[in-house]
Amino acid sequence: MGALGSRSVVFVGLMGAGKTAIGRKVATMLGLRFADSDHEIESVSRMTIPELFEAYGEAEFRALEQRVILRLLENGPQVLSTGGGAFMNEHTRQAISEMGVSVWLKADLDTLFGRVSKKQNRPLLKTANPRAVLEKLMDERYPVYALSDVTVPTRDERKEIIAGEVIDSLSRYLQRPPATDGNAS
Repeated sequence: MGALGSRSVVFVGLMGAGKTAIGRKVATMLGLRFADSDHEIESVSRMTIPELFEAYGEAEFRALEQRVILRLLENGPQVLSTGGGAFMNEHTRQAISEMGVSVWLKADLDTLFGRVSKKQNRPLLKTANPRAVLEKLMDERYPVYALSDVTVPTRDERKEIIAGEVIDSLSRYLQRPPATDGNAS
């Protein structure tokens, strides 16, 4: 994976897509360091993500998230898992584009809901109808996630299988010839 250079492999996608679990597995398989932007945010703020949302609101959380991700991107090559909303920020998306290779773990609603309904630490799902909220997030975010360099469908399969598919997709992406002036492929 030498073609990666100093860039980071950056996982994007909705909560429950497996960004952290698959990211850790990919990092191990590639012999790279793993970082999770949510864990880093909790570490620097000494608060959990739900506490940050409660205390400061989503806008302040997103500003902190952007600063943390920009700092983390300077540590490549590595595998970086980001929060579900991180890629929605244009500045964060641009930084990821410049300093990383984005990998969207794309999952269907049933897969995501089955995974996230097992945890109570999702601030955006603390609502009467979390499935409807998740569906709305998919509608809003999937068109932006589709801007990722690589898309890998995720499903209820062993982590090793999905991680292998990510590495295969990354290899194909990194082996493509670079686009020339206006002749994007």
